[in-house]
Amino acid sequence: MVGLTLLIALIVLLILNVPVGIALGVASMFALMVGDTLSLTSIPQALITSCDSFPILAIPLFILAGDLMGAGGVSRRILDVCNVFFGRITGGLAIVTVLVCMFFAAVSGSGPATVAAVGTMVIPTMLKLGYDKSFVLALVACAGSIGVIIPPSIPMVIFGVSTGTSVTSLFMGGFFPGLLIGFSLIGYCYWFAKKHGYTGSKEPFDGKKAWAATWEAKWALINPVIILGGIYAGLFTPTEAAAVAAIYAYVCGAFIYRELPPKKLIKAIGTSCSTTATTMVILGCATAFTKIITIEQIPTMVTQMMMTVSDSPIVILLLINLILLIVGCFMDTTPAILVLAPILLPVATSIGLDPIHFGLIMVTNLAIGFITPPLGINLFVASRISDSPMEVILKGIVAFIIIMLIDLMLITFIPEIVMFLPNLMK
Repeated sequence: MVGLTLLIALIVLLILNVPVGIALGVASMFALMVGDTLSLTSIPQALITSCDSFPILAIPLFILAGDLMGAGGVSRRILDVCNVFFGRITGGLAIVTVLVCMFFAAVSGSGPATVAAVGTMVIPTMLKLGYDKSFVLALVACAGSIGVIIPPSIPMVIFGVSTGTSVTSLFMGGFFPGLLIGFSLIGYCYWFAKKHGYTGSKEPFDGKKAWAATWEAKWALINPVIILGGIYAGLFTPTEAAAVAAIYAYVCGAFIYRELPPKKLIKAIGTSCSTTATTMVILGCATAFTKIITIEQIPTMVTQMMMTVSDSPIVILLLINLILLIVGCFMDTTPAILVLAPILLPVATSIGLDPIHFGLIMVTNLAIGFITPPLGINLFVASRISDSPMEVILKGIVAFIIIMLIDLMLITFIPEIVMFLPNLMK
């Protein structure tokens, strides 16, 4: 009865368009009033204890690092370097867009932040060069989703904290899936450009210009090396790496490139605080929600139910992917992980799936949710920064969703794509 109350209340509140964090908290409150497993004071306690965590501190710091990179000119210099080396290829600017998103993802850990930072720079230029608007906006929205797959990744931090999985191992596991998706998008961009006659830059390669752009961007280019190298070398934890990323982004923007005056700094901090506050409310209420479903043994019941459908690992993996894809269409990444990870992880481990592999499957599914309506937050960000109606983006997004789904199947059924680097650590 408690579990049923929890589920019905959550569905009704979400249908009524109640914010996800509030919906999770209110549904938990109704469930506690029906049952007697916990007192109502467990909800405010969860709001505090869930945020009082060293690993969770990585979330606001990575958010801040991404905002500071965008405001301080770091991402623009990365774009200049990629354009110098790859701009002459057929569909060069589209390929450069994917590469910059991959590079930006290696610091920000956020999909929407990647779309906003890169999209504001490349969308006007690509449209000026005659690229189809639907293709351009869909490309930026899709490439931005790589931000949560290439490490560091905020959803991976959340998954690690909520399931007790090593965040560093999750970061290692995300490296090759991120490259797989990135190069898949690059391949499609080249084919699309070839088909529609989008040539690259007519300017011949200029070694001096390339060196000048690389030298100008040297501080931006070594940022991911410092962050990821420090994590993998064991010099600092993912949370400490997030602090280094934020400080480094500030130093580059304010003192090296001098494009981060106090006014822009305050605005970037304000944006980061707003995003962090929303995330933390969701996290706190989801913790209470998760505690209830665990006490009511809902994960065990779901595992048993799915095992009755089939005992084939392939069928169960396809069913898990289907559930996550549907949820990703209607729920943001953070609450989806916090609610579903404790429920589905026992199912995954019961068929022999490593928690790290399952974490990457889950994050990849929810990354696809960034570009699938009706939620599709990357679609809304791309629409807002380009001042274009959603219908324009939806015309071009189908091909990108198909590419992402193919990559998802490869990640799901070829474990070595995820597990190769984590296994080297053992």
